[in-house]
Amino acid sequence: MPILGLALMFGGLGFLCWLLFALAICALPVYVGLSVGALAFKSGAGYCGALVLALAAGAATFALGKLGFAAARSPALRTLIGVVFALPAAVAGYQATAALAELALQSDGWSVVFGCVGAVSVGTSAWLRLSGARGPAAGRVRSVQPPQSAGAARSASSP
Repeated sequence: MPILGLALMFGGLGFLCWLLFALAICALPVYVGLSVGALAFKSGAGYCGALVLALAAGAATFALGKLGFAAARSPALRTLIGVVFALPAAVAGYQATAALAELALQSDGWSVVFGCVGAVSVGTSAWLRLSGARGPAAGRVRSVQPPQSAGAARSASSP
């Protein structure tokens, strides 16, 4: 029974770390959505109205960022849009990773080191998600030959 408890604990911790990482990548759209939702709620939109406006604002921010990044021809403009999205994600990644490292480590120096690693990885992931880049295998094209029927294969092999 203790082994099952340990397995569930590590599985749950891994899931929460993955979820935190996935949410930190979208830090700017989440922040915009929360800000619009709070403003809408304070202006009297109610819970449902604020939720709908928050979701719409966050989705619009992410969609406009991807569209602007894809449509921009200038490298400077693409870099600016990428930095606007990646910088809040890097800050969120740093804060999350450093906080988790402080729970497990006694040294403040190692917490900062792990926080910096988290910031770089989350910021890079946000940049790659915005640019739509995929892994190195995405650009490779395999040539696929059509299957031959049994009769055509026999006639091709015989002289």
